[in-house]
Amino acid sequence: MSVYLRRCSADSINDKYKSAVFTNPTPNGNPIPGKSPKVTFAELYVSALYNSSKCSKVLREKMVETPAFSIELAKISLLTNVGRINTTMAFFPEMKTALRTYHPVPSLQKTDGNAQDAPRIKNCLKAALLPSEMKTAPPSSPDEIMERSRAGQRPPTTVVNLIFVLANHAAPLASVHFDGALNFLDLFLPNKGLVSADRARAFLWLVYHYLESPESPGPFDDDYSRNNPGKAPFLHEITAQQAKIENVDTAEEIAWGKKMSNQRNTFLQKLVNSMDDDKKAKPTTIRQFVSVNANNIRRPRQPEPPRDEGAFMYYVPQNNPPPNREASKRREEFRFHGTTMTV
Repeated sequence: MSVYLRRCSADSINDKYKSAVFTNPTPNGNPIPGKSPKVTFAELYVSALYNSSKCSKVLREKMVETPAFSIELAKISLLTNVGRINTTMAFFPEMKTALRTYHPVPSLQKTDGNAQDAPRIKNCLKAALLPSEMKTAPPSSPDEIMERSRAGQRPPTTVVNLIFVLANHAAPLASVHFDGALNFLDLFLPNKGLVSADRARAFLWLVYHYLESPESPGPFDDDYSRNNPGKAPFLHEITAQQAKIENVDTAEEIAWGKKMSNQRNTFLQKLVNSMDDDKKAKPTTIRQFVSVNANNIRRPRQPEPPRDEGAFMYYVPQNNPPPNREASKRREEFRFHGTTMTV
């Protein structure tokens, strides 16, 4: 089955929830302390990605040239930020490896199928820090963030780091901002039976609460959160049938999935045919066999029998013979006449 056919429905990846988060026009925070007015969450999150030290030059240029790409990249990055995506974000019909699969996120349809790998996105998110956090470690707990915020540091950290902290402390914060049965990560899960708009409002309330106003009411409060300080806005439940109506695959998305599935199948069929042709083109190697007889069998070398070297013989030098007196006398006579002779 083609990987393009393994496409999730819109409700399983919370498309409407992400759209509600990134299209909300309410100002949510300022990206640089004391140097810029408050911006929307979409602008705040995109700014954090753009100013990350791990954001490549090519990615920055594409974000500037195509603002729509920035929003779709931010949606995928948000899912990576909370741990919902931890695999590759790149897939093309011409890919030959089976290790990479198409991840069914509609944002990929608007980014030409390539929005960086999740590990690269996470590295970019980890490096999205405030100038004051470059030399010191950023806050790693909700209490540290609240302490900085109450001390007048606005924002106390980046929106990216805040989401990391909220995700890592989702269980302890369940009874602080919710009723104890839900936690921060449940806002990103589709099977909790909650209205997408309410989940988006609760998420934006948490971001504003920690980055801008931990004490006073904010623009995302409702009657429930105003009457219960520290609690997120009320979350309305819906039935499974109502949840399906909320997130519906459009006709364009279904047609796109079928088109890409056919394109992938065509490529795989051509790849299989080319491999078969290569096998047929290779010459067949004929193995030659040699008959074995008693003459051409290689036998192992037999050890040689030990040699009988006999008794050990010692060398004894002989004594020098006594000097020959006659020969010495004769040499003296020849030397006297100017001639030397040795006998």
